[in-house]
Amino acid sequence: MKRIFLIIWLALVWAATQPAIAQSDGRIVQRIMDRGELICGVNTVLPGFGAQNDAGDFIGFDTDICRAVAAAILGDANAIAFRSLTGAERPTALASGEVDMISRNTTWTLSRDTEWGATFGPTTFYDGQGIMVKTEFGVSTIDGLTEESITICANAGSTTELNITDLINSAAADWILTTFPDTDAGMDAYRAGACDAITSDISALISRKATSADPAAHVILPGAISKEPLGPVSPQNDANFADIIRWVVWGLLTAEEFGIDSMNIGDFMDSDDAGIGRLLGLGDNVAGDYLGINDQFMVDVITQMGNYAEIFDRNLGPDTIFGLERGLNALWTDGGLMYAAPFR
Repeated sequence: MKRIFLIIWLALVWAATQPAIAQSDGRIVQRIMDRGELICGVNTVLPGFGAQNDAGDFIGFDTDICRAVAAAILGDANAIAFRSLTGAERPTALASGEVDMISRNTTWTLSRDTEWGATFGPTTFYDGQGIMVKTEFGVSTIDGLTEESITICANAGSTTELNITDLINSAAADWILTTFPDTDAGMDAYRAGACDAITSDISALISRKATSADPAAHVILPGAISKEPLGPVSPQNDANFADIIRWVVWGLLTAEEFGIDSMNIGDFMDSDDAGIGRLLGLGDNVAGDYLGINDQFMVDVITQMGNYAEIFDRNLGPDTIFGLERGLNALWTDGGLMYAAPFR
């Protein structure tokens, strides 16, 4: 009996010390189907990536990735509920089951990949961390800034905070680092003069500069101090759900490679091209069957959300106030880093 009690006690101790992951049964996809909507954690204070418009609708590049996954699983890009998350809230929201996935300018790192109990999907946006100062400050390079005594703002609980700390230490810079729970609070402090500079992903700085009252009053110093591969995240305990996210992202890229978009997809539905047939699940092709969803899941995704280029351009591209070029986020065939595994 003592041995039995000891075994039970050890089992209870072990269970109590494991991460509290509410979704441990690994049936996230089935719960999404039963619920009839996908719950996605997003940023709501970063125009271009995640924000709410005047009507209260969630818009942005990252939110559109969520909608693409909803379209793949449920056939409806609008069958979705968004949860606003700060950077520090992400691991808890993922582990507790508050959200099914996160698409919120989240950098893929070793510690997050392991400690969060997370699976990172393919990188949807290659970025780097930069620094923005007021134009009147008179500094034009990061090296020049390290020679100044300044206060710099950053988001707490983020890779941004860690990267800028590394720079301060390596350059022996006389900087005071002040952190805030989200980008809005940091920008408010920067605008009020509580910080001489602010650091974040370059894309985020471009977003904030473009939407400021006087964009010319700010300068983003040239160069990046880090690599920031950003992409969607899901709990590590459901490989099927992670696979769906992965192949949706790769499907968006593959559609762009084939020149298939939301306007012309009907022209490809009787294509004899084997690669297009596999992507769109035409004829005897069973693309979705591998994932437990509709074989023509990418037809739903492309019809409702477009291909990768459409998502990028409508949220961030040259015709928006952000005016971002594709750069590293161009297809590999155009000199970028976007490269999809084959639908085969």
